[in-house]
Amino acid sequence: MSWHTVLDVIALLCLVLGALMSLSAAIGLVRFPDLLSRMHAGTKPQVFGLFLMLTAVAIESGEPRMIPLLILAWVFQLLTAPVSAHMVGRAAYRSKHLHEENLMQDELRDVVARAGHEESR
Repeated sequence: MSWHTVLDVIALLCLVLGALMSLSAAIGLVRFPDLLSRMHAGTKPQVFGLFLMLTAVAIESGEPRMIPLLILAWVFQLLTAPVSAHMVGRAAYRSKHLHEENLMQDELRDVVARAGHEESR
């Protein structure tokens, strides 16, 4: 088996696993009951799935100059997806668009109550 065949198999595995991670994110977005669960499903596997797909692109391209561009794309996704999910989650919490019975521990209740108390002064 040649070196190129081994690289093709590794790239294929990365593409298939990345696609499965992205598919699991999509299924979670459709199937989970509330916003916070959907938000978790949409960010965690999606970022790892993109990493696997970009790894496959880097392997198949064979161009070393592509690697910094692919790393930049992944880092940008790694920085923006969790931050945007955090902002959406906080907005949903403050506007009561969540199922409180699904929360195991509510760490924001005291913080939001304290902030509301300070604003009313």
